[in-house]
Amino acid sequence: MATEKKTLKFSPIYIIQIDDQEPALLEEQLDFLLNQLLEGTDPDMALLRVDPDKAEPNEIFDELRTLPFLTPKRIVLIRSANKFISKNRDSLGKYCDNPSPTGILILTVTKLDARLKITKKLTATGKLIDITKPTYNQIPPRLIEYAKQKHKKDLTYQAANMLLDISGDNISNLFSEIDKLAIYTDKENSITEKHIEDLVGHNRLFGCFNVIDAIIEKNTAKAVNRLRKMLNEDKSAQFTFVGAFAYHFRKMFNAKTLLNNRTSEFQISKQLGIWGNKQAFFAQIKKLTLQQIATNLTLLAQTDFEIKTGRTRPQIAAEKLIYKLTEK
Repeated sequence: MATEKKTLKFSPIYIIQIDDQEPALLEEQLDFLLNQLLEGTDPDMALLRVDPDKAEPNEIFDELRTLPFLTPKRIVLIRSANKFISKNRDSLGKYCDNPSPTGILILTVTKLDARLKITKKLTATGKLIDITKPTYNQIPPRLIEYAKQKHKKDLTYQAANMLLDISGDNISNLFSEIDKLAIYTDKENSITEKHIEDLVGHNRLFGCFNVIDAIIEKNTAKAVNRLRKMLNEDKSAQFTFVGAFAYHFRKMFNAKTLLNNRTSEFQISKQLGIWGNKQAFFAQIKKLTLQQIATNLTLLAQTDFEIKTGRTRPQIAAEKLIYKLTEK
């Protein structure tokens, strides 16, 4: 679920349920919730963060029931609270029967068992915020929103898509890339495709370019060696190589279509945002037909499916892909 944008009504308990693999989504939702609840109040006065391993229920409930000083609410936050909930079901259940009118308990959890009595009681008394990973098509708008809210930077839809292609669909990694891009762009108002290519994708795209060069030559050994070099130099590339190759082949497909329609290389470069060695790029696409490029994109989609469904490991899939591409 996307971060809620409506003004939140006061609730004595908030349970934020989140996938362990996407901590950035938790931080995004938690920041939003705390900003709404604190309403400009000094967090040091109103907010207590409790270590889940040291959380004692009686102390927590006493804290919640203590009248707040210089603040309208007293907020207690317990992260990774699954064990705390399981261990203290009875006392939590009693608190749900009579929650503090001035206290707010926030629990972040991984998936709770909805069948359990304590889960039903918590969600009946409080508010469950269930955060699910956005679909692939929902990610670019989230990146645009994050860049604007966190860094006051404009990120175009095309640039967000490019970042998604190059870096994969892990939201935490993508937010981290935007953080780095915000520093890189300094006082500029926008993060562009050129910035992403320069900072995030240069080595990865350059590596893909060299591999594709060997594929076009039908030199399987050279292509595999270049692939291994690329993966060794960039450990994260094994999880994002499909996106980087797909980004390059899609650009080739669009450029080839325009070339076939007698568009000049200068106009194509400007329209598609082709930077770097333009001469080498156009030399590549002139050696391939539109159908060959389309076939390569189909093979990439199949490889991506096999990796995401656990049918093969990324590095094995990468080398199998090279063999298929050189055959074609």
